[in-house]
This record gives sequence, C-alpha cells and structure tokens, in this order.
Amino acid sequence: MTSTQTKHNVILIGAGVMSATLGSMLKELAPDWDITVFEKLKSSGEESSNEWNNAGTGHAALCELNYTNEKPDGTVDTAKAVKVNEQFQVSLQFWSYLVNKGLMKTPRDFIVPLPHMSFVQGAANVDFLKKRLEALSQTALFEGMEFTDDPEQLEKWIPLMMKGRTVSEPIAATRMEVGTDVNFGALTRKLFDHLESTDVTVNYRHSVEDLKQREDGSWELKIQNDQEDRLETHTADFVFVGGGGGSLHLLQKSGIPEGKGVGGFPVSGMFLVCDKPDVVEQHYGKVYGKAPVGAPPMSVPHLDTRFMEGKETLFFGPFAGFSPKFLKTGSNLDLLTSVRANNLLTMSAAGLKNIPLTKYLIGQVMLSKEQRMEALREFVPTAESDDWRVVVSGQRVQVIKDTDKGKGTLQFGTEVISAADGSIAALLGASPGASTAVSVMLDVMERCFPDRIEEWTPKLKEMIPSYGLQLSEHPDMIREIHESTEKTLQLRLKKEAKMS
Repeated sequence: MTSTQTKHNVILIGAGVMSATLGSMLKELAPDWDITVFEKLKSSGEESSNEWNNAGTGHAALCELNYTNEKPDGTVDTAKAVKVNEQFQVSLQFWSYLVNKGLMKTPRDFIVPLPHMSFVQGAANVDFLKKRLEALSQTALFEGMEFTDDPEQLEKWIPLMMKGRTVSEPIAATRMEVGTDVNFGALTRKLFDHLESTDVTVNYRHSVEDLKQREDGSWELKIQNDQEDRLETHTADFVFVGGGGGSLHLLQKSGIPEGKGVGGFPVSGMFLVCDKPDVVEQHYGKVYGKAPVGAPPMSVPHLDTRFMEGKETLFFGPFAGFSPKFLKTGSNLDLLTSVRANNLLTMSAAGLKNIPLTKYLIGQVMLSKEQRMEALREFVPTAESDDWRVVVSGQRVQVIKDTDKGKGTLQFGTEVISAADGSIAALLGASPGASTAVSVMLDVMERCFPDRIEEWTPKLKEMIPSYGLQLSEHPDMIREIHESTEKTLQLRLKKEAKMS
C-alpha cells in the first residue's frame, strides 16, 4: 500500500553525524523549513558514527603522521595537516555555539580533553619528527607542541608503552596537550535530540528504496516504512544522502551525471580493546605511530584512551579487514551491485592498481589474535593476551574515481558529490570524516544553496566566527578560538591529570 505524497523542503537520508550536523545548521539558518530525516535502523548513530565503529579521535592533525609527508627535498609538507586542523576548529566553533545557546548540554558527554602524541622509532623517523615539529610550528594552530627523545620524559608521557621496553635505537615523541577524544555516537544522539525538539521529524526503520528527479527539479523518494510495512512517497526540494557506505548505491539510483564513473572499495576495521583498570590507568592519550609499508593511511597504528559508556578504555589498532558489505548492517552483494556499466573500467583499473593493497588486506584478515597482539607489543611490550579482546569496528567505503593521477584512483578522504543544480548532494568516503563534519556541511551548503549564502552569512559568522577566513593566516583569531572553545566545551586539561 502506498501512502499519499508528502512534501518537504529538505530530506536527509541517514541518521549519522553528517545528517545531524547539516540538519542542525539548516535549522539555525532557515528555521521555517520542513526538514525530515529517514534512517533504516532503529535509532541514530548506529553505523559509522557509532562510538564503537570509529577511533574517536578529534582529527586535528596533531598526531597523525600521514597528514605530513616528507617531500623529496627533505622538507615536510604541512598543507593537509593545516587544512584538517582548520576544519576541526570549525567543528569546535559550531559545537560551542550550540552549547552556548543551550541547544546542547553537558559537552563532556561527547568530547573530552586528551593529549595527542606521535611516537616513532629509528634515527630517520626521529629526524622526520623533529622536522615535522619545526614545520608545524610555523602556524599558531600547532602552538604548544612538545618534543622529546629522552626516555625518562617518555616514561612520564607514555608509561605503559615504555614499561619493559628495550631501547636499542633512537625513539622520540611529540605531544599536544590540547587534543581530544570525541564520542561521535553521543554527539550524533545529542544533535538529533536537539533536532527533534525543533519539530524536525526523524523517521526510524524507513529505508529509501528509490529516488528520481521530477520535471520541476524536486526529488521524489520511494521509502519503505518497516514499522508499518508500507511504501511511502515523499518529495523534497533538496536531498542530502548521508548514509555512510550506503550512499553510493543511492547516488547511483539518482542518475545524476556527477555520480557516474564513481565506485567504492569497502574496508573493514578491527581493534584490540582493554578495559582492565590496572592497565588502562597506565596510559592517558592518543598515540599514533607510522603506518607499515604498503598499508592504507587508515591503518596507521595508534593506542588510544577512549571514554565509552562511562568508563575509560584502551583501543589499539586499527587492523584492516575486508568484507564486500558497504555497511556493517549491509549485504554481501553490496560491492558486486555497485559495479555499473559507467564505472566498470574505473573499478577494473583500481583493481589492477591496488594489488599490493589487496594482498595487505588479505594478510590482515588472516591474522590470528596472537599475531595482532604481537603488533600491539610494538607499542606495549608487556601486553598480555588475556587483557585484550578483538572488537570489529565499522565499514568504510573508499571512493574510486578517475583523477589527474589516472584512471581508477583510490581516494582516502571525504568526497562531496552534488548535482549541478544543487538539488541533491551525497557524502562518500571516510577519514578524517566526522571530525570535519561542520566544514564538510558548509561545503554542501555553498554548493547547493549559493543564492542563500549571502543572506545566511551573518548567521554563519555567529555560529562559526572564522567563517570565510583561512584560519591559519589569522594567529590572533586562532588563539581566541582556542580559548573560547576550550572554555565552552570544558577542554582545559587539568595539570594534575595523569601523565601530565
């Protein structure tokens, strides 16, 4: 049975952090708009945004070495690190706005101050870390970064990692006190609580089966209401597809030219998790190392303090895996059904280009728990198998498309694909993902509502004071933003805290 047709200004597909962010921003900018959300699962933040399905790092390039590449001449390229940090500052500003306005409460429920550190071994890597610090120190975004190669200082910063360690080669670390642990699941749920209080309708257990553009430019969606076992028809002037790995299939169904020739490659993740108090209390921070040769950027090893379900936990990983599913709750046919005539050559080219990556993923899948423990012992020499368990993390679908680097290029980032008329946009890809949600959604709005931006700019600047500016070029504003967001979001790390 098909219901009567229902008209909306905006439809958001997927109840993850991206839809939650876009919905919250649009509700501030256009409070009279009818905004409706459709989610196939039973609640918000269950898939990619869920706290168990991501690393929880507030990605600000404070510790992620893969955002700072060493160039052939030996200098360090900081462009990506600066961009990612600027994007995270935008997220912090918007979250602070919501807290200051009383639209979200108790920020400690979703964001906690936590040192971010980079740890390396070997003379060449120590030299790189020094050069990286020197390069990053050129901008106020990274003020306060400390370096040490003194084992005694390292024992204070990372006692669990130094315990039982035989120092046979140079080791070093950098530390930024102003890092964060972000519970993106909690953040997503808070944002949707706020949206529902503003009369945004969030429909759970509703699956979008098809969508097509009508002659007037609006979109018609066929939606299966699993709660009442009926098919519904909804229309909207603007559609945002924020369904994680499921976005690619919906983009393909939309038929927009911009979505043709785009494919996706799914990568799953696993972590070793420890919640044994006497182990957990010996580590306080997020410590990132260097990715193994041949590993994708998402597989940079890191040992993280996490705040989950009211307690501190340690995560180590991620270990890559492979599943043909595009979502944890997806189908084993997802990869196969994503191959179309218009992306077959692109997907084939990607397969040939990424044979080493495929071999790496197969090797990762075949690892036993004890082999994973051996990788952990590179970080924590005294780690005992009985203290750690394997947790399967989320699915990520990396974008494959033709670029100036060649046909079938695998992209390790977040991609916004929008129609030329701005009536629909889809978010594909992953890292650094949720940390940069606000910046990414600004991109969506600028692409899709260009005629509204001038009208919205004063409000956007109230929500995000740095809007319209390249933050790295305004050191005084950086310091003001750091001070204000730290205060509002309660991010001042107490000096008496562990590992200070």
